[in-house]
Amino acid sequence: MGGTIAALSSAGHELVLLDMTDGEPTPCGDPETRAKEARESARILGVRRTCLGLRNRFVEHDIESRHLTAGLLRQERPEILFLPYFEDAHPDHRASTRIIEDARFDAKLGKIDLPGEPWHVPRLVYYYCTHLKVVPQPSFIFETSGFHERKMQSILAYESQFVANEGNRRIVEWVDSAATYFGSRIGAERGEPFFVREPLGLTGLGELI
Repeated sequence: MGGTIAALSSAGHELVLLDMTDGEPTPCGDPETRAKEARESARILGVRRTCLGLRNRFVEHDIESRHLTAGLLRQERPEILFLPYFEDAHPDHRASTRIIEDARFDAKLGKIDLPGEPWHVPRLVYYYCTHLKVVPQPSFIFETSGFHERKMQSILAYESQFVANEGNRRIVEWVDSAATYFGSRIGAERGEPFFVREPLGLTGLGELI
């Protein structure tokens, strides 16, 4: 959802990216390189970034992870929470989604040992970053025309993942093609799909395309 992030950032919204892990180990990376790439990607997108510090490849849906995430939600107090689509072949992705869903609940509780004041995130929106070979059936598509190049630059900032690692180079092509396809579904040059379980409210139809 990098195009959406770039668009929202450019519109003046404050965004915080939460990395559940540092993403390492990988075939061509290391923690120091990955951290540098993450900072550069965040700079390109115009956002803040923080890492929860869970162990990559071993993420578990447990109380400790939920409360770490809930504490961050209480401190940041977001109005919209974007999280990975819940059907996925990657165990870390599935666990992260469940952690975030439950942390949303935990964050609103009183009389609990968490930093900050209780906070309930009003809206959950799922983005598609799945290791399953599925075709998304989105609830809505966000137009990213004009912001797609920044998205691609933010991806290529991870040189150890998408340039040095030959096996991942085609992923960049898939991402580029997907943005064109989903843009075409709404009559736009580029677009990104999202899914919601809870209804989103509208105050008008002026922004619909």
